[in-house]
Order: sequence, then structure tokens, then C-alpha cells
Amino acid sequence: MNAPAPTAAPSHPRLTSLSHGGGCGCKIAPGVLSQILQQSGAGAVMPPELMVGIETSDDAAVYRLNESQALVATTDFFMPIVDDPYEFGRIAATNALSDVYAMGGKPIMALALVAMPVNTLPLDVIGAIVRGGQDVCRAAGIPIAGGHTIDSVEPIYGLVAMGLVHPDRVRRNAGAQPGDVLVLGKPLGVGVYSAALKKEQLADAHYREMIAATTRLNTPGPLLAALPGVHAITDVTGFGLAGHALEVA
Repeated sequence: MNAPAPTAAPSHPRLTSLSHGGGCGCKIAPGVLSQILQQSGAGAVMPPELMVGIETSDDAAVYRLNESQALVATTDFFMPIVDDPYEFGRIAATNALSDVYAMGGKPIMALALVAMPVNTLPLDVIGAIVRGGQDVCRAAGIPIAGGHTIDSVEPIYGLVAMGLVHPDRVRRNAGAQPGDVLVLGKPLGVGVYSAALKKEQLADAHYREMIAATTRLNTPGPLLAALPGVHAITDVTGFGLAGHALEVA
């Protein structure tokens, strides 16, 4: 198989070579996370306005503002799964916004989370990552209204994403019922493609498939949430179907 032609200048390392893992593969294991939360006092009493918290490890938190509006809030960031800086920014931003759509909400704005090895990556490469995220938010019709940056050993990019949803249309990941049909909005296999890319063993056609899937916004989420037969929605964005399926079940 032929690896995709490199898009980064040869004067700096491949983005994937700077990360010890990629995408959701870098998440803390659920069992370990559970132990951390148990020791952190995460079981404190929550306000009644908090419609969705950490109980079922949902895609986002939801806070009721009034009878017709609830705020959807989430954050998502990770290390590169591709070497093209612009595409990395697009993938990370799409992944973050997808969590809002998965709750049945529509994004209204985002904040950027940027952690970069500034002495290793040229500023134009970092700028391309940020521009990729901005272009995705522009396509979603929302601004990046601020954010936070730090100098980091590994490149990390993502968003804090916020949206609105009607309280009656919130769809959690744990609402599935017996007999429900599982509908996948995107093809699976992105994790496999990403691993192959890191080993420079991914064919051009498969690379294009991966980019197309991971940069397509999950905009049908709010429309699906309005349908009476839809009981649960979750976002896998090509990663971790098995783990999400356990939450839905």
C-alpha cells in the first residue's frame, strides 16, 4: 500500500511522531477514571437544573436555563491522528462539536484549547492547526470566542463547545430501549486507519476516507432528537464504538 504524500515540511517532525497515542486512544481507561472520580468527591449533590451530569459518562453536560432552553456544554481535545496540521485541526474541532449534536443540541460558540511544543513545531504549522478548527466552526455557523494556550511537550488541540437544546429534546446516551435499531451515521474503522497512518502503511484512498469521515459535522443530531422513536444518541466519530455501545445499552 502507498502511504499518503506528506503535507508537512521536512524541516519539522511528523505530527503523529510527537504523540504517544492518537484520538480517543489516549483517554484514561474507564476503570481508572472511575477510581479517580470516586476519590475526587465527584458524587456531590448536583443542582436540579443539571439535566445531564457525569452519571452515565454522556457526551456533554446539559443545564436547564428555562422552560424552552437548556445549555449543552462539553470539551474534547486530543493529540494528532494525522500529520497534516490543517486536517488535524479540522478533525479535533469536528469531534468536539459532535458531542453537542449528540445531545440533540445546536452549537452556539466554542473556545479553543491549544497546547503545542512551540520550540519543535514552526508557528505556521501551529497556525494551520488553529485555522482548521476555525474553518470547521465557521462551517457550523459559530465563532471561536476565545480559549487558552500553553507550551506543551505533545501537540494537543480541541474545543470547549457550547450549544442550546429544548429540554424536551435532550437525548442521552443511556436511553436506548429493547428493540431499538442501531443506526451508524458514519463508517467505522477510523482507529484502524489512524494506526496504519502512524506506521506509514495507509493507502491514499483510505486516507481520504478517514479525512472525509472525521471532518463531517454530525448536524442531523437535532433533527434526529426531534423524532419520537429516537431514544438515545451518542457520538463515536469513528472511535470506540464498543465503549459507547455499552453506555447506550
